[in-house]
Order: sequence, then C-alpha cells, then structure tokens
Amino acid sequence: MTEAADRLLIDAEVHTLTEPDSVHEAVAIRDGEIVRLGATDELEFLAGVETDVIDCGGRVVLPGFIDAHTHMEQLGQHLVHADLSTAASAGECVDLLRADADDDPDREWVLGFGYDESEWSAADSTPLTRTELDRVSEERPVVAMRVDLHTASLNTVALERLADDLPDADLRHEDGEPTGVAVEDAATVVRERLTADCEEMRTLLAAATADAVERGVTGVHDKVRGSVAPRVYRDMAADGDLPLRVRIDYWSDHLEALVEVGVGTNDGDGRVRTGAIKSFSDGSFGSRTAKLREPYADAGRDDAAELATSDDATDERGQWVVDPADLDDLVERADAEGFQLCVHAIGDDAIEETLSALESTADPDCSRHRIEHAELATDDHLERMAEAGIVASMQPNFLRWAAAGGLYDRRLGEGRRDRTNRFRRVLEAGVTLAFGSDCMPLDPLLGVQHAVNAPTDAQRLSVTDALRAYTQGGAEAGFDGDRLGALEPGTRGDLVVLEESPWAHSDRIDEIEVTMTLVDGDVVFDDRPT
Repeated sequence: MTEAADRLLIDAEVHTLTEPDSVHEAVAIRDGEIVRLGATDELEFLAGVETDVIDCGGRVVLPGFIDAHTHMEQLGQHLVHADLSTAASAGECVDLLRADADDDPDREWVLGFGYDESEWSAADSTPLTRTELDRVSEERPVVAMRVDLHTASLNTVALERLADDLPDADLRHEDGEPTGVAVEDAATVVRERLTADCEEMRTLLAAATADAVERGVTGVHDKVRGSVAPRVYRDMAADGDLPLRVRIDYWSDHLEALVEVGVGTNDGDGRVRTGAIKSFSDGSFGSRTAKLREPYADAGRDDAAELATSDDATDERGQWVVDPADLDDLVERADAEGFQLCVHAIGDDAIEETLSALESTADPDCSRHRIEHAELATDDHLERMAEAGIVASMQPNFLRWAAAGGLYDRRLGEGRRDRTNRFRRVLEAGVTLAFGSDCMPLDPLLGVQHAVNAPTDAQRLSVTDALRAYTQGGAEAGFDGDRLGALEPGTRGDLVVLEESPWAHSDRIDEIEVTMTLVDGDVVFDDRPT
C-alpha cells in the first residue's frame, strides 16, 4: 500500500524549472521530500486522513528562491533601525534618522541603512556628511550606511568615537577636515563596530529571515564577518526557529580558525552549512572604488570633487580592497584546505586579477569557486570562467542603475554601462549563473523583473532563465543541485506559491505577490485569504 503524503498541493500550475521546464497540476511531499508530481486526479489517492491538502486555486508553484549573496544582519538592521532606502534626499534621511532616534531615546547609537545618493537630484547627489548627520544629534553617535555597504557616513560624535581605528586614507576630506564619509576599510571598521551581540543578533536575524520567507526565499548564502551570526543561526535551528536554509560564507580572516577547528565547505546539516571563504578585490561603482582598466567617466567632475582631493588615496580608476598579491596568497591557502572561494570583483581590472587567481586552482568538478558581482566581465573573462567551472554570482537588481542617465551611465559612460551585468552572455558562455540580491533589496521577484526587462539584449533573460538563476543557479553554487533548485521526486520540499504567473505578467513581475512559502514541506509563510 502506498504511504500517504504529509502535504499535497493541488489545482496548481507547478513549474519544475528542470531542463526543459515541465508543468504539472499537483505535487506531493512526504518527510520533507517531493515524492510525486502529476495531475490533481492522479495524486489525490495520496491524501490520507492526516494529509494537509492545499488547494492552490490555479496559482503558480515554483522551487523556492535561493538568494546566493545576502547580508542578513544588515537586512535585519534595515528592518529594526532606520530604513533609508526610500529617502529621496539628504533631508529625508535626516528626518528618518531623527524619527528613529526619537522612537528609542535610550539607545546609544542612531543607525540608518540603505541610502543611495545616486537616486537623488543632481544638486543633492553626494554621500551624507557629518554636517548633515549632526542635525540628527550632536550628543549621540549617528551612522548611515550607503546601500552598497562600501560607504559609511558618520556624524562628529561617531567620528570622534572611532577616530583611532579609522584608516585616514579611506576617509574623505575637504579643506583638510574629514567630511564624515568613510569608504572601504574605514567603512568596514564602522560595520564591525555596529555588529550585534547574541541577543540583538537573534532579533535582527529573526526579522531578516521572516522577511525573506515572505518573499519566497527558502535559502540564503550569507556573507559573515566578525559576527556571532553563525552561533545564532545554529541556536535558532536547534530551537526550531530558523525558517529557511543558511549557507554561511565566512570572511577570509576566519580561515585559520576554521582550519584549526576542522570546519570546511559543506559541513553542517540541512538548515545551516558552511559555505565559501569570502574575500574582496575591489569596491563599488557607487563609491568609485571598483577597479577599472580605464578611468571613471565622471572622474574630475564637480560632483566627484571630494574624491579628487590630494589627500585621497583613491585614483581615477578605483582602488584595490585586497592587493592582488595578497589575494593570490589567500586563494592558494584556502584552496589547499579544500575550501570553496567567493571573491567580490566588480570592475574589469578586478575581475581579471580575481579570475587569474581562481583559475590557477579551480577544479571544475569539485572546487566551484565563485566571482561575486562580476559586473564588467568581458567575453574573454566569461570564456575562462566557463572553462574553469567558476560560478558567476550576480545581482539582477543592480540593473536599477543601468538605465540611460543612471549611476552606471555617469560613472562608466554609455559604452561600459551597456557592458555591465550581461546575464544572457553569461549563460551563452556556459557559465553557471547564480542570482542574489546583496540585500539591495532582498526581493527575488524584483530581481527577475529587472533581468527580464533589462535595457540591452545581452543583459536580458527569458522568464524561465531568470527564475532558474534564482533557484537552480543558487543551488549549484552551493553544491545543492541534487536536492534543491528544481521540483523533482527526491528533491526537498522547498516551494514558493505565487498569486500570478511571471510568464503571463512579464512586464510587472515585481508586483506579483507571494502567497505561500514551504521549506522541507513545512509552511513557513502563509498569506492565503482566511
């Protein structure tokens, strides 16, 4: 006698996202695993007395989304502290920070996250300064993190508190005085100072993971540095409070400790696993610190004046966050210990140095090293990545800056703007493409919307390919292609139910609502009408 299913989804439009994609009406899950797909009347015999039968009412069912590049602590901070992502000016940022300060007058630090001055008017398009943040408070330290986390803005109190730890070369100056704008290593110092303790971290991660599953995310690859997040994730999992899967990519300064305690890539259980060793090569376009072969198009303009001062270490082609020789050494050490590596590289010069380091050790069958962002990869880069089996971990939501007149246009000029984020070309080259959000913001359907409606043919993907990059791509990047990323008998019951079809509404995918999210067959988010 066939054993009954624990959960049965019927009257649905179930897309497996296999190659080719196949569509079914129903899916059956037992012990957290998909056991059968087919027509509703073919699977109804699996409904037992205790089976939870969910009538999807014709809704679309997909594999759960896997966000291959996240910062969950920072997402939690967005949700718990001041969210500056909607601010349209420096003045609005100040108002939001003041409101947050008033809401919690006993908290020592006033924190805001996600501002993006590139979206503001031309007259107000520079990073927040200490003069502006002093309007929030002259007694409490105030910090606002730019959306890319490569720039931090501090008020005078915060600057004074951190003065001994902030490298002067990464502080912006005007007339010899610090403006309150900190980039790269200095911004890292600020982020480390803001890192939460265990109690606060649990609050942040609870908020972040709840937000993620509401958006259909069933797994994240979280980039972690100097944080108690790994411990908190495991505590949450042990307590049954972790609603999704977490793959922890540890910053490179954790390498020796991981080796010492014997923790390696893919160690862990079904909910929390060790991922890659994470490093950097360059910075970001927004902060003008991504390393380019040719100068920035707006280098020397009036709006770049603070970057051209004589005491600023940033040159007109960006800067190295990790020197190429140091990166070579890290790659050799980590690879020798059997670790996967994921390296942030945005500019074409940075991608060249990163690829040269990774391809010297990459084994297409087992190492699965990754380049994070790879925004300005050339055809030669992509061909070499395919040959070495290196994953392109990219962010489709970054196309928000790729329109004519946008940030990339101003920073790079039209020619290089159109060569950024060429997702179709990545797939044509045979490179594994894994989509993530970098929490700018965490929202897979927004990312799919950008990829499907991208400005150029080389950037644009079909709906199916964009969804695969947010499901199969992340699974492959995380050595999980055999259990996640597609819906087949034997894979885990990680599903998302959408209110409408992305194929039928390809011009407004970002407006489609997530109705339900399941992980291991358990409902972790349910927005069905009562």
